[in-house]
Amino acid sequence: MDLITPLHDLGVDVRPGEHSDALDGHVPGCVARPTTTEQVSTVLRAVDERSAVTVVRGNGTKQTFGGVCPAPDLVLDTRALDRLIEHQPGDLIVRAGAGMPLADLQEHVRDSGQLLSLDEPVQGGTIGGVLATNTSGPHRLLHGTARDLLIGITVVLADGTIAHSGGKVVKNVAGYDLGKLLVGSYGTLAVITEATFRLHPVPETRSWVTASVRSDELEPLLARLCHSQLAPAALEIDWQPGKLTTVALLIEGTADGVPGRVEAARDEFGTTTEVVPDLDWPWLLPCPTDGTGIALKITCRLGAVAEIADAATELGLHVRGAAGTGVLYAAAPADVSAAALAATLQLLRPLAAREGGAVVLLTAPLSLRYDIDVWGPVDGLPVMRRLKQQFDPGRQLAPGRFVGGI
Repeated sequence: MDLITPLHDLGVDVRPGEHSDALDGHVPGCVARPTTTEQVSTVLRAVDERSAVTVVRGNGTKQTFGGVCPAPDLVLDTRALDRLIEHQPGDLIVRAGAGMPLADLQEHVRDSGQLLSLDEPVQGGTIGGVLATNTSGPHRLLHGTARDLLIGITVVLADGTIAHSGGKVVKNVAGYDLGKLLVGSYGTLAVITEATFRLHPVPETRSWVTASVRSDELEPLLARLCHSQLAPAALEIDWQPGKLTTVALLIEGTADGVPGRVEAARDEFGTTTEVVPDLDWPWLLPCPTDGTGIALKITCRLGAVAEIADAATELGLHVRGAAGTGVLYAAAPADVSAAALAATLQLLRPLAAREGGAVVLLTAPLSLRYDIDVWGPVDGLPVMRRLKQQFDPGRQLAPGRFVGGI
C-alpha cells in the first residue's frame, strides 16, 4: 500500500520502513513522523481513506507489551511531538507533547522544585507511551497512577478528528472521559498527542526503611505497615525463589519530620532494618523489556499480596512491586518453555481473580506471545469491543494488541 507519496505530498515527514522499525517481526510499509497534532490528523485521515493498519510508537520501549499485531502499513512515530507546551509552577500544572521523554519532562519541572509523580518501571519511555500502557511504579501508593495525575488530553481519532478533554478545554467526545479511557488502551482507540498533568512539590528529603523477612512474616508485616499512620510514599517488595523477601518502605517529607517517621517505621517493622536514601530495584521490572525477558503483571487486593507473591515464587518467579497497592511484576526464567509458562498462568490467574485481580503476560519473546493468551479472562470485554467499534470502526489502530484481540 502506497502511503509514502500521498503523505509526502501533504507535507508530512515520511520514509520507507526499515528492519529497525520491525514490529512483532513485520517491517512496516512506511514510517511517518508528524510534528504537530494537525499533522497527526492529516496522517490518520489518509490512513482512514485507505484502511491502513497503523501502530503508534514513541521511543519503542514497550513495543513487546500486549498481543501480537498484524503487519502494519504505517508506524506513526510521535518523537517529534516533544514540545513542552506550558508549565505553570504556581498552579502545579504542566502540558507537553506525547513524544517528550518522561525523563525530560521531569528535568524541566524539577527546576521549579516540582515533579510528575510517575515512576518508570521501563526507563526511557515517552509521555504517550507511559499513558498508553498505564505503567506505574512505587509512588502510585501516594499519588495514584497516570489516570489520577492526568487532567487534560488531546487525541486524534482514527478518522483524523481532533478531540480534547479535561484541563482548560471543555470539549469532549460523546460524553466519554477521554483521559481515563485512553490510559492503558495500548494505542487501539486513538493517538495521544498532548497531555496535561497535575504536579507535586519535590519533597525536601526521603529515606527507605528496608528489612529482609521470611515468607511467613510477610503478610503480618505488610498488614502492620499498611494500617500504620506513617503515610508512606511507597511500600515495595522484592522476592526471589529460595531467598528472604526484601520489604522497603519509603518515607518522604520535610527534613524535620522524616527522621521521626523513619524511627516509627523501624518500630513497625519489628525486626532488623536498614535505612538508605535510595534503592534501585523498586523502579525497574525484574527482567529486560527488549523482547528477550518474560514479565507478568499481577494485580490483587492488598490483603492477598503475600499469598499471591508466595504462590508466584513457588512457581519459580521473581516477584517485585508495589505491595501497598497490589500491583506486582513477576519475571520468569528466560529459558521457560511455552507449555511451562502457560501452566504457570493457568495456576496464577484463578488465584488472582479470586482476590479481585488478574495476571497479564506483560512482555515475552514473540514466539511465546504467539502461543499464549497474553491477557487472560477480562471482565467487561463486550463493552470494550463496543468502544473499539465506536472509536475505530475500521480496526486500523493496532488491531490485536489489546484484550480480546481488540
